Amino acid sequence: MKFSYVMLPDYPLQESLASIRLADELGFHAVYAADETWHKDLWLLFAAAAASTSNIRLGPSVSGVVLREPSLVAQATATLDELTDGRAEVVLSSGNFGLLAQYKMDWAKQKPLSRVKEGVHVIRTLLDEGAITFDGEFFQYEGLFTFARPVAERVPVKMGSMRGPKSFQVAAEFSDGCHHALSYTKGAYEYMVEHMTIGAERAGKDVNDLDIGAWVVFATGEDSAVAKDAARSMVGLYASAMPHEQLVRNGIDPADMAPIIEKLGAGDLAGSIDATTPEIGETLSIAGTPEECVAKLKEIEAAGVNHMILAVTDATLVKTFMGREIDGVADVDTQLRLIAERIMPAFA
Repeated sequence: MKFSYVMLPDYPLQESLASIRLADELGFHAVYAADETWHKDLWLLFAAAAASTSNIRLGPSVSGVVLREPSLVAQATATLDELTDGRAEVVLSSGNFGLLAQYKMDWAKQKPLSRVKEGVHVIRTLLDEGAITFDGEFFQYEGLFTFARPVAERVPVKMGSMRGPKSFQVAAEFSDGCHHALSYTKGAYEYMVEHMTIGAERAGKDVNDLDIGAWVVFATGEDSAVAKDAARSMVGLYASAMPHEQLVRNGIDPADMAPIIEKLGAGDLAGSIDATTPEIGETLSIAGTPEECVAKLKEIEAAGVNHMILAVTDATLVKTFMGREIDGVADVDTQLRLIAERIMPAFA
């Protein structure tokens, strides 16, 4: 089982760089970050981290091909791969629909799955061959080339997905794996693996050779109640992006999310937290003591997941995004140590 840390790069940059170095020292597989306008630029951050790390992999999870042209994603990935001596990877999606709305783009009209599939092809081709001629529905090139070349024999190119089933199938068939965001039950991941298996078989692959990733809201600490409260404070913000089908697979009635989404839409962040019941908070996050987190992660592992991608939540993140002060929450570095010392060994 691989364990990775996914950050929102909104902390002071020196703090983020220190956390990346710590994750490298502790044996995490990768550090990922969202490639979104809302945050500091992950490519510059990870380039700065390259020289002070030695093993940890770095890249976006996810980069959205609606806003970030895939040939430029390939260029940045190849450059990062050279800087890290072969430790770069990239996870693609269509992008955050809330962010796209601020660009006056309707996510549903972007043909998201077809666009991401084409984006995977473009990036895979440029990384492998350094040039592309392609006449796609969304991206067209005539003899485009780049001198940005990776040093790894094959840079992993994966897809991010939430709804399924076709996105899970396409990820397995055409990419190196799937990061499934915001699911927390064994049944939800069994659904993912079932459809990834269909896609893998179409391509003559073994699904177990692919990256089967669980991207989850996470908080841990010695005080279970405080960790769960921190996670609950962020659940509404994340879960508002979950399709109804995914909510149902995670045991949540979409009607129960309506009051939370209504408060978020009105800009009432405190009200959205109040509307997030402890039951919803616990269902849609992995939080508590390290031992409690192990128990829930074991359920996900049993579905076939081979990569835990932990969106670590601390007081700074809750304050930044939700405007709420929470005392006693373990900071990011403390949580990274707890994961390495008391969670990762349970999956060795």
